[in-house]
Amino acid sequence: MRSLIRHINIIARCAGMYRADKLGSSELGAVYHSYILTICNNPGVSQDELAQNIYINKSNVTRKINFLEENGYVVRRQSKTDRRVINVYPTDKMTQLYPKIRQITDDCNAYLTDGLTEQQIEQFRQLLSYVSERAIGYVNSRGGDV
Repeated sequence: MRSLIRHINIIARCAGMYRADKLGSSELGAVYHSYILTICNNPGVSQDELAQNIYINKSNVTRKINFLEENGYVVRRQSKTDRRVINVYPTDKMTQLYPKIRQITDDCNAYLTDGLTEQQIEQFRQLLSYVSERAIGYVNSRGGDV
């Protein structure tokens, strides 16, 4: 019997392939979907908050944000209230891509849950939420750094 973590990893990897295939020839791979969704939903999010939100270590977030900035998807600005904080804002280029990313994500979720009843989907969502909260609890218990 496969472990819970193995199933989660398989779903994540295959969903990433699905999203990358649906995005097509874009310079952005599936790894950028969570960045795009988070930045567009929270314009001005700090790099630290972004790392915490998507559970990626700060150095990886910095590298991905550098790529997004170099390719015209985001701009970074120093916070007016705290000079140590760098805030990330979507550009028009990212904002125009956002609906497509949202649709790909929704389509992927629909594909993965096809054949399940609404009740099963809701139960699955609740179970995943519980397991996610347990995982977050562990991260927070060790100081919150990813």
